[in-house]
Amino acid sequence: MRRDSKRTRNRRKKRNSDIDYPKARKILVSMVLCLFVIFVIIAIFYYFKNKADYQNLVETSKQEIENENQENQNDSQEKEEEPTDVTFTLTAIGDIMCHNTQYNDAYNKDTDTYDFSYVFDDISLYTKTADICVGNLETTFAGEEVGYSSYPTFNTPDELAYDLKDLGVDVLSTAGNHALDKGFDGLSRTIDTLNAADISHLGTYKSEEEQNKTLIKYVKGIKIAFVNYTYGTNGIAIPSDKPFCVNLIDEDLMKKQIESAKEENPDIIIACMHWGNEYKTTQNSTQEELADFLFQNGVDIILGTHPHVLEPMEKRTVTLEDGSTKDGFVIYSLGNFIADQNAEYTRDSIILNIDITKHTDGTITIDNYDYIPIYMYKDTTKTKQKMKLLDINKTIYNYENYIDTSISETLYNTLKSELSKIQKILGE
Repeated sequence: MRRDSKRTRNRRKKRNSDIDYPKARKILVSMVLCLFVIFVIIAIFYYFKNKADYQNLVETSKQEIENENQENQNDSQEKEEEPTDVTFTLTAIGDIMCHNTQYNDAYNKDTDTYDFSYVFDDISLYTKTADICVGNLETTFAGEEVGYSSYPTFNTPDELAYDLKDLGVDVLSTAGNHALDKGFDGLSRTIDTLNAADISHLGTYKSEEEQNKTLIKYVKGIKIAFVNYTYGTNGIAIPSDKPFCVNLIDEDLMKKQIESAKEENPDIIIACMHWGNEYKTTQNSTQEELADFLFQNGVDIILGTHPHVLEPMEKRTVTLEDGSTKDGFVIYSLGNFIADQNAEYTRDSIILNIDITKHTDGTITIDNYDYIPIYMYKDTTKTKQKMKLLDINKTIYNYENYIDTSISETLYNTLKSELSKIQKILGE
């Protein structure tokens, strides 16, 4: 056994001595290096291949996005190139007066302020949601230091201006017979107060430069120009050095200002006219002649004020000198919006709505007009906040259907009677 083991060891020793280890290591290293180089080559190949594929994908995506954006832009341009008719509603209210009974009713002695907002609670929805609301200011905001006053020369607390703004009034005509009740200073301060309340206005001015500007308002992209004139100023002389401060009814002035308005390229021209006979429920011949003059010279809609009662309205087809025709609308008087007068018809009024469309060919049509009958109610059972504008139809409905049991039978009968008078003047 020991000889075999020794022989075996000798054989192993001989075999090991025959192997060249340095050469074997070189071969192994070479093989590893070759495999590494092959791996690197393959990795580089796939890197550049994938990068090229990725760049192609990115470029394709960019092109697809650009194509999609171009298609969207083309679609947008096509839509812009397809104009559509645009319709809006012009809302108009009448004389905004403020007698001493009104501002005393609105006075809060605890805060030494005035709040007229409660007067409008029943009807505010109609004006607040209007596309544009136009009214006529029949008082001044000359300031507390001058003293608040009533007929015959009006001066009202500034709070009314801000409450009118909250009511939704956008434009006030100020050329009226009470414009100079507190002189030029009162007229100027009224303008300043309306500016502070952010209510557009026209008809009275602090300078000739302001008088020569046309009031422009935009509604749904439709351009509206306004002009405003009054028959006089209750015998109060217009200052000789300030003839610009009040627009009087004068055909030369009206024609000049309407032509100036036309240069602004408006879609519609609206004239606010302070005219007519007080407390007369029908227009006079002068109003009719002036209406014809205004229509012929480019006015489309005429809103009349001053008589303190309602007067008729009509839509007409106006034939111009060149033979062409257009729609025209006139209401000779909108009556009192707010006031505390007691003569017949003076507590009746309306909120007028006129639907106007600008067509794709640029023409304007007056499509429809209607009104909400309102009544200036004075609740003598109260000691404060007696004054309230009532929606006549709603109040009648609420009484007849037992919705509001606080409405007295006397008030119900009064409203039925006043509604009949309104419908008699304006039609149903």
